[in-house]
Amino acid sequence: MNRIRERAILALVFLNLALQLFDGAATYAGVHAGFDEGNPILAWAFEHLGTLEALCLFKIQACFCVLVLWHLRANRLAAPALALSAAVYAACSLAPWTVVLASMHLDL
Repeated sequence: MNRIRERAILALVFLNLALQLFDGAATYAGVHAGFDEGNPILAWAFEHLGTLEALCLFKIQACFCVLVLWHLRANRLAAPALALSAAVYAACSLAPWTVVLASMHLDL
């Protein structure tokens, strides 16, 4: 595998891990501020395990999946999977939570 492709995949891994950390922190802050969780599976886990416990389990699992893709980086589908994952988290977590949390702080 060429070095440029491997560096690009490594950058996607770090981006995905950062998005996971952001999603966990923003979800925790948003739920404690009174906002509802949009993922019904995660909302169910919040009720049965607790917010922090469920978030930790889900985020550990997501980070593990990202690291599996790093391990499989020689596969031609690893980079597109990491790029798609980053795009989905940017659109479905980063953007909405940023707007919600920023508007909440601007109202203060």
